[in-house]
Amino acid sequence: MRIVFWGTPEFAVESLRALVNTEHKVLAVITQPDKPKGRGQKVLPTPVKEFALQQSIPVYQPNTLRNNKEVRDLLESLNPDISVVVAYGKIIPEDLIEIPKYKTINVHASLLPEYRGAAPIQRALLEGKSKTGVCIMEIVKELDAGDVYDCKEVEIKQEDDIVSLHDKLAKEGATLLVEVLRKIEEGTAKKRPQNHSRATYAKPIEKEEGRINWVNSAIEIFNRVRAFKVWPKAYAVFRGEVVKIIDAEVVECPRGSSPGDIVKSDDKIGIVIFTGKGCILIKAIQFPNSKVISSTDAVRGYRIKEGERFE
Repeated sequence: MRIVFWGTPEFAVESLRALVNTEHKVLAVITQPDKPKGRGQKVLPTPVKEFALQQSIPVYQPNTLRNNKEVRDLLESLNPDISVVVAYGKIIPEDLIEIPKYKTINVHASLLPEYRGAAPIQRALLEGKSKTGVCIMEIVKELDAGDVYDCKEVEIKQEDDIVSLHDKLAKEGATLLVEVLRKIEEGTAKKRPQNHSRATYAKPIEKEEGRINWVNSAIEIFNRVRAFKVWPKAYAVFRGEVVKIIDAEVVECPRGSSPGDIVKSDDKIGIVIFTGKGCILIKAIQFPNSKVISSTDAVRGYRIKEGERFE
């Protein structure tokens, strides 16, 4: 089939790569405009743009989609059989969705109707889910509410974090996308409506959500650390400065104390903190203007002692 691909971040690259390796023809890629990133605020291309250019696929980066005659004319001139959207980052207007022969489908990283919206992977981790998945659905005017072609369940393991789960879902989504496109082309694809009464929403992540409240249980704090490992990162105040907790593990408590208190500081084990329920071992930590280090190195380098406190 002739495909127009809409996508922006690394998650979408896996699906685009899968399409390139099939008999389908990707006519064009539409992605977000280049943006400044990092401390130097250097303007960088999106991951999807970078990959598309490597494959010699034409790339378009409109600043806006609503009432954009240029984008509409482009789609009409390309005359695609279908549009595929994977984490594009903006709502696509209804008039653009309807142009392709088979309309527009989306790869969404949840088991719909659960976790509609912008941050389904982080929210699943944050809420301690044991499973999630990917679905291929038809895009409609309402957010993530279209009929579903197919879904694939993915287990969330205890050792998973946003990085590992992101990669698993991206790969499963790419594989499922290719299967669904084959069925659509053959005329064997079947859609089912979502149960809208069971819909939940994964709202965008805000930076303030990274702050750790030590009154929460150890498992809740662990889930926050692994959900926000990339951004905004879980953080707390120690010795009057904001430190970021990059990796952690739920452990047994050596003794009782007040939430936030360091109950063990060992240069072979690391930093163990008492919480509202249970204890958590800090495995990796980042101090201001410093690189990420293990908590065992932190114990040695910062002379962290039992009885000190994370606010």
